[in-house]
Amino acid sequence: MAFLLNTQLNSKKKISIALQKIYGLGAYQSLQICDELGINSEKYMKQLTAEELEKVTHLITQNYDIGIDIKKAITQNVQRLIKIGCYKGFRHIEGLTVRGQRTHGNCRTRRKLNIVSRILKK
Repeated sequence: MAFLLNTQLNSKKKISIALQKIYGLGAYQSLQICDELGINSEKYMKQLTAEELEKVTHLITQNYDIGIDIKKAITQNVQRLIKIGCYKGFRHIEGLTVRGQRTHGNCRTRRKLNIVSRILKK
């Protein structure tokens, strides 16, 4: 197991697949990273040298938003919607679907969790 940017990466997987475990990196970004560094994307994580791992971490931290940065941005966006009092903000507060989905037959799980959270708050 390789530890890279606060994420455990499986050393038995190819680098293009393993990099996708990092929150914020997808298939396209992982292939881009391999191309920029000149690393074969079919290479396994255990075949990478310490020097190559260092280059990968440096490139990711320089050019990509990952992990906590993305999560923080998402929570700030939700808090902004709540603060300005728009419809989407109210839906977030109520714990209901936000993007126009039906709630009669669908989203039962979301509504159940909402009821449980309200009971626990009292």
